[in-house]
Amino acid sequence: MTIDVIPGAAHSAVASSQGIKRVVASNLVKTYGSTVALRGVDAVFECARVTLIEGANGSGKTTLLGILGTVIRASSGKVDYQPFGDDRMRVRSAIGWLSHETLAYPDLTGRQNVELVARLHGLDPVEAWSRAEERFELGVFARRPMRTCSRGQRQRVALARALIHEPSLVLLDEPTAGLDRAGVGRLIAVIEDEVRRGAGVAVVSHEPEVFRPLASAKIVLERGRVIEASSAR
Repeated sequence: MTIDVIPGAAHSAVASSQGIKRVVASNLVKTYGSTVALRGVDAVFECARVTLIEGANGSGKTTLLGILGTVIRASSGKVDYQPFGDDRMRVRSAIGWLSHETLAYPDLTGRQNVELVARLHGLDPVEAWSRAEERFELGVFARRPMRTCSRGQRQRVALARALIHEPSLVLLDEPTAGLDRAGVGRLIAVIEDEVRRGAGVAVVSHEPEVFRPLASAKIVLERGRVIEASSAR
C-alpha cells in the first residue's frame, strides 16, 4: 500500500475555538494500480459518538480510515470536515490518529515520544507528559527506548500520543493490538472519556464485539462498498 503523506505545520487543536463537529464522506473511490480499495463510499461521522467500521480483510476499512485521517489521498470523492471544510491544516490539528503500527521512534523513550508530539501541538511537554503518564498508566517502561518495550506497552504510548492534544476526531485502527485484558479495559474507559468530552471516535477492529456496546453508529464494508450503515440516533 502506498501512503501519500501531505506535509504541513502542526497546530494545537486545544487552542482552536472549534473542533470537527461532523465528517461527511461522499463517493470516495481509492485505487492502487488495478486494485480498487473503495468503490463510491458515502459515510457520516458525528461528534460525541463512536462509529464502528466493520468488514473482512481487504474490505477497505483501513483505507477509509486513512483517507479520513488525511494520510491517504482518495482517487476521487470528497471529505467535508465541518466546519473546516477541506482545510487540511486545521483538520490535521484536530485529528488524533492511532495507526495499526505504533509508528513510535524506536530509539526514543516512551516519554520522549509523547513529549515530542506535545511540542508539535504547541503544548508544554512536561505538563502533557504528567497528564498522559497518569491517564494511561505509563510506568517505568515508558522511560526505556521504545524498541525494548512490548507490543502492548508501545500501544499504550501510541494511544497517549494520539490523544495528547485533545483532538475532536479520534481515529483508531486495531487499538486492542497487543493489549491484555486490563489494557483493553483501560482503552474502553479512555474511549468513553473521549466521547463524553465531545470527540467523534471511529474504530476499525478485528474484535468488533469489544466495541459494539460503545458504538452508536456502524458502517459495514464489503469489497470497498458500504453494505450496511446504521445509527442509534
